Amino acid sequence: MINVTRIGDTLLLTPALRAIARFWPKAVIDVLGHRQRVEVLAGLPFLRRAGEISKHTAWCRGWFIPEPYDLAFVYGFDTALVRYALRVSKHVVAFRQQDSDLNRQLGTVVQPPGFQSDHAVRQAFALPAAVGLKLDGGRLAYSVTAAERDWAAQQIAKDWPRDAKPLVGLQIASFPTKGYRDWPAEHFLALCRRIIHRWPKAHFSIFGGSQERKRVKLIKSGLGSAATAYAGRLSLRQTGALMSRLDLYIGVDTGPTHLMSSFDIPLVGLYHGSSRSELIGPLDHPCLYAIDGPPADHEDSNAASMANISVDLVFAKVCLALKALAN
Repeated sequence: MINVTRIGDTLLLTPALRAIARFWPKAVIDVLGHRQRVEVLAGLPFLRRAGEISKHTAWCRGWFIPEPYDLAFVYGFDTALVRYALRVSKHVVAFRQQDSDLNRQLGTVVQPPGFQSDHAVRQAFALPAAVGLKLDGGRLAYSVTAAERDWAAQQIAKDWPRDAKPLVGLQIASFPTKGYRDWPAEHFLALCRRIIHRWPKAHFSIFGGSQERKRVKLIKSGLGSAATAYAGRLSLRQTGALMSRLDLYIGVDTGPTHLMSSFDIPLVGLYHGSSRSELIGPLDHPCLYAIDGPPADHEDSNAASMANISVDLVFAKVCLALKALAN
């Protein structure tokens, strides 16, 4: 399977990969993806290997191989990736490309699903479905390794108070080009203060990249010792290891939130009106508390403000999530 994309879209393919492994129990499955994101697939028991590829490097690969793959699925519309798959596989399944000559060489041509015509997991399953497979569950998959669990235990001992409870993770921002998905930092701070008022020993882990440091600093300075700021300090795999130890997660729609959804841990997800939870939120999650922003305006689908999601509403979902945890 070849899928060069962002963190979330990489994880959204894991139900398809699991379905392939169950359909062909003896299959050897390799995934090639973006060099900075394909690591989210490391350690999954149904994969042999997760490696990197790009449209810039694909042209020089696959010319001399000892044994071709029987089947390749190629996501996206990069000609170089499709041609690479044609070199290394006997049968290539891909969405219809703009090049008619390229389409004639494909083993199976699939019409791309319409924008937001279905949940993202089911849309990603369009390629396996074209060769007769059936989706047998939409839960995303992620695996924390033993070494990562040991690292997390050591980090937690240094960073989190021993008697802290509940342990709450925060993902306060999406990536820069999707900033309209962000819930205001001031709202996050107000929410955390209400949580502390109700649960005085609560401790917050603030995740994110270096771009969020200014907003993270605002929340961290407002919470003091009740929070640990990790933005820009952790690798993706380290973030996943710490997330697996949380009692509750509150986050906007972005890659780490997809990662978090692989754990059976209460998740309060905040979704923009242009990408509502019914289209992008976790499927088959046992303790999801999704909150959708106001409906998007058709003329400007990104204009609806996440600030319209009230702190009261999110706090009510937090109370439900932590009540379920206590039970």
